[in-house]
Amino acid sequence: MADLFDIDRTARISELVTLIKKYQKSYYNGESEISDFEFDKLWDELKILDPENPILKKVGADNGNFQKVRHIMPMGSQEKAANPEQFLSWCANHSYPEYLVEYKLDGASLELQYNHGKLMVAVTRGDGSVGDDITANAKKMQGIPHVLKNIAGELIDYSGGVRGEVIMTHKIHNFFYSDKANCRNAANGLMKRKDGDGCNHLTFIAYDALSITNSQPFDDEESKIKWLSNCSFNVVPLKICKSAEEVIAYRSSVMESRNNLDYDIDGLVIKERIINYDDAKRARPDRQIAFKFSLEEAVSILREVEWSESGSTYTPVAIFDSVSLAGTTVQRASLANPETMRNLGIKIGCKVVVVKRGEIIPKIESVIEDPSLKTTDVVYPSVCSSCNTKLIDEGSRLFCPNQKCEKKILHQLLKWVNVVDIRDLGETLVTSLFNSKIVRSISDLYSLTTEQLTPFFLTENSIAKNKDSAGALKVYESIQNHRHLSLPSFIAGFDIAGIGEVTVQKLVDAGFNTLEKLFSATEEDFATTYGFAQIMAKDMVAGLKENKKEMESLVLNGVIILEQSTVEGIFTGMSFCFTGELNTMKRSEAENLVKQNGGTCKSSVTKDLSYLVTNDTSSGSSKNLKAQKFGIKIINEEDFLALAGK
Repeated sequence: MADLFDIDRTARISELVTLIKKYQKSYYNGESEISDFEFDKLWDELKILDPENPILKKVGADNGNFQKVRHIMPMGSQEKAANPEQFLSWCANHSYPEYLVEYKLDGASLELQYNHGKLMVAVTRGDGSVGDDITANAKKMQGIPHVLKNIAGELIDYSGGVRGEVIMTHKIHNFFYSDKANCRNAANGLMKRKDGDGCNHLTFIAYDALSITNSQPFDDEESKIKWLSNCSFNVVPLKICKSAEEVIAYRSSVMESRNNLDYDIDGLVIKERIINYDDAKRARPDRQIAFKFSLEEAVSILREVEWSESGSTYTPVAIFDSVSLAGTTVQRASLANPETMRNLGIKIGCKVVVVKRGEIIPKIESVIEDPSLKTTDVVYPSVCSSCNTKLIDEGSRLFCPNQKCEKKILHQLLKWVNVVDIRDLGETLVTSLFNSKIVRSISDLYSLTTEQLTPFFLTENSIAKNKDSAGALKVYESIQNHRHLSLPSFIAGFDIAGIGEVTVQKLVDAGFNTLEKLFSATEEDFATTYGFAQIMAKDMVAGLKENKKEMESLVLNGVIILEQSTVEGIFTGMSFCFTGELNTMKRSEAENLVKQNGGTCKSSVTKDLSYLVTNDTSSGSSKNLKAQKFGIKIINEEDFLALAGK
């Protein structure tokens, strides 16, 4: 399989290079086939698989309809950060006293070449070194001075290049070119027309300049923008931030307000104050970065906090004005727990940044301070809605402590049936048995008789005629057939907060492989286990203590037979993580197949994972990207079944 994996990796790299070349060509010729977000996913995947691939150092090329001209300044691509974490990672190696932040315009790059203040040539980006001469078209555009003059009307004797972006305003797009997918595509197409028709509808915005003489007419990046403005160019707004955190906050505010701009931007460009000419000559400058907006982030207003009740636990859920995230409309997101809410500073009416990255469900990432907004405190539930017991707020969890709370007991029963996978015992039947006071504990499930179950399947008339119930018999047999359990399944079935099968398996792998060892362990013992934290260890100890009596009774009385935790098989020493839908089986069945063959299953991608199993191996999901980063083998369902000998 190692050789097959290497072959698959090489094939994927080749496929990515082909796709990137194809989409770069269509992008630079004005007919973009995919969104920036989709293109960035391909680029990032190649960067992980083959970081030194030559295509990552190049940009696309223009068509052959114009004469070719060499640039004065290199027009390479920039380093990118797609989210605050990536930006902070870049800042760790690029600590500046201040960060100069400009809009990243979503248009087409153009270099204007001047000689003693007169426009000589306008050249497109091309391959980063050589582009198309579209001077005649550029002279029809708005914002391109044919002769450089200052405010007083005096000639500015400048020889060198001016770089900027050709954009189309929303107003022009809506009125003249609404048939085009977006402003950028429309602008790209017009600027390269042979007849130049429509170029008067385009606008040039400048952001860079480089003189070919011995001296520059500006001292740093801030004075460069001021100089360009003094030359009558349209320029991008400049924001000076004193810290990386201030940059992130500014990005959030721009994300919220960019829909009000008359042109498109797709991020921010972050620079240092000094002009690093050596770095600017590189195909991919290192001293600046494009901090992009993501389709997976949005800014909204928090309107309400609902409290989701799951057993004894109360989980806060944010309700906000609907936003579009990665192609879907979202207006709800998890707030995890009271401590997370307090750390974020959540208030009703505040501005929040909502994220939905990869396969992660929507969540609130941060709060944007805005003193102009009227906000109110979130009201926390104080008593249990079922038994009226005062709730306990431990920060990481808000819960009802009453062990006899009916809602808590019912939730535990439903959790047990789900974990143990008693498919014929549905939620409706469990709830009916509970409400009838026939089943009040996990032990009661295994003492059920067909006679007790029959009234839930047959009418009184049928029962009076001594009819047997096939449904009652089926449920009875299904329950009895689920008495042999693994230790992780057994513990997970008791509905301990935050504790699932994968979590318990970590403890089993660490040597806590019997019920007795689990009962005798302390919080400190569990906290030293890989993948366990202090809070989880605390919940585990408390949950075991709370359910110890029934756990011991089930095992000692032979109602539940715990299987040996050390199964030897073809997957011994291997670990698997399943993501996405499987075609031939349920995920629980695939995980059982792993366990039956001596392997272990994980819910997330960690460095020690053996295989990530997904039927979308080329996806740019967070799990796929993380597996690629760690060099973990990504296989599909067919490969997995082949490994299992199926």
